[in-house]
Amino acid sequence: MTTSDRTSAADRRSEGPGGPDADGILAEQLLRLTRRLHRIQKRHLEPVGITPAQSRLLRTVAHFGEPPRMADLAARLEVVPRAVTSLVDGLEAGDRVRRVPDPSNRRVIRIELTDTGRATLRELRSARRAAAEDILAPLTVEQREVLGGLLSALVDHGPESGC
Repeated sequence: MTTSDRTSAADRRSEGPGGPDADGILAEQLLRLTRRLHRIQKRHLEPVGITPAQSRLLRTVAHFGEPPRMADLAARLEVVPRAVTSLVDGLEAGDRVRRVPDPSNRRVIRIELTDTGRATLRELRSARRAAAEDILAPLTVEQREVLGGLLSALVDHGPESGC
């Protein structure tokens, strides 16, 4: 067996049902889509005056039952605490959140939404819907349903599904 015969056999074994390197092509398409989605989302967030990272932090604060600690936010967002501090600083400067002492331990600081923060969340929902419509515009209703099912299968059943 020559080297080219072994390479061809190895190539055939690595081919998926969709042909040579179908999984690699799919991965590249997903990465390109993710970058496109980030660009579109950023464009829709600019009028709100917030970055995508600040948007994510604001939504995360809103999902807690009580104002979270910075450490809680860092854990939920899977970032280092210093990153949360910078994001909170920016949101606090825009009067979207405020730091408040924990009622049971005054050494602990919690982050709570302000009225401006709640209004920003409403604007964010509209901006996210507009961004989604931009990205999904080429798809029919049926294609969107299929895509939703496929994305759920990938997100909900992956090795990091607890995120």
